[in-house]
Amino acid sequence: MASPTAPQRTSTARTTARIVLGVFLLFAGTAHLTVARAEFAAQVPAWLPLDTDFVVVASGVVELVLGAALVMLGRYRAVVGWVVAAFFVVIFPGNIAQYMDGVSAFGLDTDGARLTRLFFQPVLVVWALWSTGAWRDRRTLLGRGRRR
Repeated sequence: MASPTAPQRTSTARTTARIVLGVFLLFAGTAHLTVARAEFAAQVPAWLPLDTDFVVVASGVVELVLGAALVMLGRYRAVVGWVVAAFFVVIFPGNIAQYMDGVSAFGLDTDGARLTRLFFQPVLVVWALWSTGAWRDRRTLLGRGRRR
């Protein structure tokens, strides 16, 4: 039986999807710290009791780390997949706040566009879980897949 550090083999499609997601996160993390910093700052909810610039920089660094992990840590891909999926869930309230507060950023300048954006967050969660085999390998990760 596979150990938590050596999940089941994965298909070329899953591997490609994992690497594409990792590159996407590397790009987004870099944008947080450079060219799109103001756009990301506009998306930080007013109710969050943290400095806006800190949130943008911290989330950018987290995205860089997660993106690099998706690309380079294939052996730990299932664990990384759960962490990436959790990250996408944690930032979802910010997307909801962007819609509720009518904040324009990244071309999302209508309520319809902002509402449509909300439906893509679950897609990112599923993408992280599927491409890494995290959902498939969940029992192994929890230690229930071992034979006694």
